[in-house]
Amino acid sequence: MTLDLCPSPALYPFYRKVNDTVIVVDIFRASTTMCTMLHNGAAAIITVPAIEDAIQYKSAGFLVGAERQTRKCDFADFGNSPFDYRREKVLGKEIVFTTTNGTMAIEMGRESRMLYIGAFSNIDVLANRCMKDSDRVVILCAGWHNRINMEDTLFGGAFAEALSCRGEITHGSDAIKIATELWQKAKNDPLGYLQKSDHYQRLINNGVEDDAAYCLQHNTVTVVPVYNSADKKIRASV
Repeated sequence: MTLDLCPSPALYPFYRKVNDTVIVVDIFRASTTMCTMLHNGAAAIITVPAIEDAIQYKSAGFLVGAERQTRKCDFADFGNSPFDYRREKVLGKEIVFTTTNGTMAIEMGRESRMLYIGAFSNIDVLANRCMKDSDRVVILCAGWHNRINMEDTLFGGAFAEALSCRGEITHGSDAIKIATELWQKAKNDPLGYLQKSDHYQRLINNGVEDDAAYCLQHNTVTVVPVYNSADKKIRASV
């Protein structure tokens, strides 16, 4: 298997190839939150890029999670914290979801052969899936407004390590090599390492820094969120 990492959505056209498996990653917090939604029994997630789209779904009676600049949107039922999506609220429901970065990355990757949502919370089950069904995997980091961030890149290194424990992998570019080296520096205390990062400071500024520790826990869920290109919904695969 070949593994690569696109460190910013703006760079994705330069990494994209036919028949890729794409893993969209937004560790702080969209991809972690989507894994939590489905783990807690949501029937599906409908991601939309624009606030206006989410408002239309809300007026049609859907439950809506919406976040911009780390803050919950006033009209929404939920924000972008995994703790918002408790089982009693989401069980059996389709959730409309829009965020600053993560859902935009999904829009970019949705024409790939397979599109998964990845996080530390599902890292092992995701690695098992990719080893079975993929020849080339590209981790598409959501970043922050098309800029590179530390936490998504760090996941890339952790995922490379998880895959290498399961079989032989080839690094597709320097990007995944950089991510692997970063993970080796941070793996003993990833939260401490990321407390220097831009986005951790944003979480502090908005009073949601407790989300960070949860988002860095490994294997808290057993679902792989899979994007269905036919109906444009994301559902759990176990």
